[in-house]
Amino acid sequence: MKVKDAMHKGVDWVSPDTPVTELAKLMRDHDVGAIPIGENDRLVGMVTDRDIVCKGLAQADFDARVTTARDVMTAEIHCCREDEDLAKAVRHMEELKVRRLPVINKNKRMIGILSLGDVSHSALTDLLSECIKSVSAHHSRPRDAFSANLSRHARLGPVETGLAARLTEYVAFASKC
Repeated sequence: MKVKDAMHKGVDWVSPDTPVTELAKLMRDHDVGAIPIGENDRLVGMVTDRDIVCKGLAQADFDARVTTARDVMTAEIHCCREDEDLAKAVRHMEELKVRRLPVINKNKRMIGILSLGDVSHSALTDLLSECIKSVSAHHSRPRDAFSANLSRHARLGPVETGLAARLTEYVAFASKC
């Protein structure tokens, strides 16, 4: 099976100057977790929902009114080709520990995105299972330890309290958009 048989087609990109609030709305409206970023007819980055949280909300100087895609995007973009074997693309995702790969054609134009969700609908169970295990492998903290850390909310320090307040404020702000 080829990547073009599994990928999500018809993907557009936005400018690096797009406000992060607009990115969040696009993700909500299109029910996606990543937005490609393009400039001068080239793919220059990708913003995921996680990028918005970790490189935006979690930063002390975050201001949703002025933060743009350029401020939170991941610039090192890896792609796969539409005519590539799906198994090869999945192995590439495993190696990179990513959940999505932009798909390009022979003219190096982005024509879609291959996500784990796309793979789940098209790939053999073993291939999908191995990919998910590998992509998720960097999450080394056991789930119980993670849950225990979350349950300590009653003992939050000033930094965590401030971050929680800013996150709540941003969610309220984004919901009004």
